[in-house]
Amino acid sequence: MITLEDLKPNKGAVKKVVRVGRGRSSGCGKTSARGNNGEGQRSGRSSKRGFEGGQMPAFRRLPKLKGFNNVFALNTSAVNVSALEKLDAKEITLEVLIENKMVHPSTEVLRILGNGELTKKVTVKANYVTESAKEKIEKAGGKVEIV
Repeated sequence: MITLEDLKPNKGAVKKVVRVGRGRSSGCGKTSARGNNGEGQRSGRSSKRGFEGGQMPAFRRLPKLKGFNNVFALNTSAVNVSALEKLDAKEITLEVLIENKMVHPSTEVLRILGNGELTKKVTVKANYVTESAKEKIEKAGGKVEIV
């Protein structure tokens, strides 16, 4: 039968606390395991965040990185109505504009803006069309389709 007197912690579970600053013979006397004198050995000492003892701190040594890259952002290109005037196609889509090198091949979203004039009758298929652009395309007898 086990009694309370028999209970004790496992071997190595309890360590003796080192009492520093209790005389030379204790092994942790004089400087109390803090090395020799200086600012860092004084009680209540605290240094600035990032302080490296006077050495140029890491946050000043390293280059600054501005902003971030949004991995979900879509590549967007904007084309004015005046640019559509130069094309010979009856139907203007993102693929037609890429073929004619009017937008970058990596473009995923097409925006049509209303700067300039249009005289041809064209069908425009785009993701976004401004009010003024839609007005000018329809005035010229064309059609606007939102993809």
